[in-house]
This record gives sequence, C-alpha cells and structure tokens, in this order.
Amino acid sequence: MNKINNLMLFLGLVAATVPAQAQTSYPTRTVRLIVPSSPGGGTDISARILAPQLTQFLGQQVIVENRPGAGTMIGGEAVARAAPDGYTLLMGISTLAINPAMYKKVPYDALKDLAPISQAVSLSNVLVIHPSLPPRNVKEFVAFVKTRPGQINFASAGVGTSPHLSMELLLVLARLNMVHVPYKGSGPGVTDLLAGHVPVMMPNMLSAQPHIKSGRMRALGVTGSKRAPGADDIPTIAEAGVAGYEAVQWYGLLAPAATPRDIITKLHTGVVRALQNPEVRQRLLNDGAEPVGSSPAEFAEYLRSETEKWARVIKAAGIKPE
Repeated sequence: MNKINNLMLFLGLVAATVPAQAQTSYPTRTVRLIVPSSPGGGTDISARILAPQLTQFLGQQVIVENRPGAGTMIGGEAVARAAPDGYTLLMGISTLAINPAMYKKVPYDALKDLAPISQAVSLSNVLVIHPSLPPRNVKEFVAFVKTRPGQINFASAGVGTSPHLSMELLLVLARLNMVHVPYKGSGPGVTDLLAGHVPVMMPNMLSAQPHIKSGRMRALGVTGSKRAPGADDIPTIAEAGVAGYEAVQWYGLLAPAATPRDIITKLHTGVVRALQNPEVRQRLLNDGAEPVGSSPAEFAEYLRSETEKWARVIKAAGIKPE
C-alpha cells in the first residue's frame, strides 16, 4: 500500500511540475510581433528596433508581421483572438485607446482582451508640409489655410489614428477647414507627401525626422507639451501660437489576455532591457522618441486613461462614430 501511495505522490509531483517547466522554458519557437499598420510608419519602426533585441534576449527569433487595415483593428483582433501562449504579440498603438470612441463596433475590447506588457515609446507627432508650400511656421500655416477653406488636403495614417485626430484637434482649436485623406498607415501617407501628392500631414517623429533632416518636408511644430528629443529647433504647436494644443502618440507591447503571468514578466524584462540598451535609446532619442519601459500595471492604467481622454476629444470635435 505504501508503494502505491509513493507512486501516486510521485506522479502527482510530475504532473504539477510539467506545466511549470513548459512555461519557464518559453519560448521554444518563433515569436510573431504583429504590427497593425503598414511598413515604414512609427509602429513598424519601433517594432523593428525592438525585435532583434528581444530575439537576443529570448533566444528565439522574433519576427515582425505587418497586418494593416480597418484603423489598426485587423492586427489588433488577430492578437486578441490568438492563443494566449506568448507566441503572438502586438505592437500596440494609440488607436487602441481611440477606436472605442471612433467606431460603433470594435471586434475586441483592448482593456479586456489584451494583456499589457510594457509601454515602449512615447513621441510627438509633427505638423509637416511639402516644401513647395509657403508657410514657415504655425501662424503662417493657420493664416494660409484660413484663406483657402476646404481646399487644402491633409494625409493621415487612417481614420481615427493619432495623426488623424492630432490634426482634427488642431482644426478645432485653430478653427480651420481642411480635407482629410486617410491612408493605410503613415508610411504610404509620408510617401505621397514627399512626392507632393498631398501637402500636409502629422506623422510621428520616427516617420518624419529623417525627411525633416534631409529637407524633403518642412516641420512647423510638434504636438507634445514639450519639444521632441533630437529636434530642439522645432517648437511645440502650443508655443507656436495654438494655445492649449497637446497630443502624443505611443507604442507598447501587448499579448492576448490570459497569457501566463511568467511569460508576461519575461517579455517585460526583455522590453525593458532592450530600451536600456545605449544604442537603442540613442537611436530613439535621435529620431524624436522617448523610451519608456513601464510595468504591465502602469501600462494598463495608461491605456485606460488614454481611452477616457480620447473619448472626450472625439466628442468635443463632433466626430461621429463610424
């Protein structure tokens, strides 16, 4: 009888330890990092900066997969509906907080269906124009547009994206009338602005900074409450004449809800270490982005507060949910 009891005890211990071993050995295969927008935008750039660092930390390949469309909801839903095993991650973007107020039906609840890992980056958007336009600063831009109501187009990364709503906030505060031209991500919009097909945009600093430095687009003002790192010569839109203006963009890693806590913890450690890498930090700062590296709890609270903020902005702008 003692032998049977000992055998049962042994089998119970084995059963209890197998799941723990399976989790602590994570990952054992390739991890997909879903970017819910087109290549070339800030979300994509951030993901491709972090992916090699996470690959080195995890010991398995982390590949970036672009899944653009539907205001970033296609990529978001792909992760929200994925198995909660740590092998499908999301490079989340500000639209996670914006979409609930922009759309009548969002196919997932970011606050319930996704598990925050860490906010990775915070950065301003920047009001840029094609160099063929005459304005040299925000005041001249406002005056230029006011004399051409409904005649000037502006590009965005899509309906309800941060570049779109950042511009809508400017239109409300400065009482401007412009025509919105949505693209499937910042990358295509930036490309068309560089080609002169659309004259105005508010891309994020990661997307815009190389072209600002090369002179292929003219920067008039950044959207944050302070000047962007690596771009001290560009004033904020508020200090350039539009009182009360402020809007920032952010990116962060999330996993499907119910992903085991030890996997979330390991991924968080990897993100923080990546952002502490001197080369990674300097690259982000040079391009006008602030490395963050918040805890899962801090990121969850930030996502909640951003959702409430943008709901108020969208209501004030009179934008009707689609």
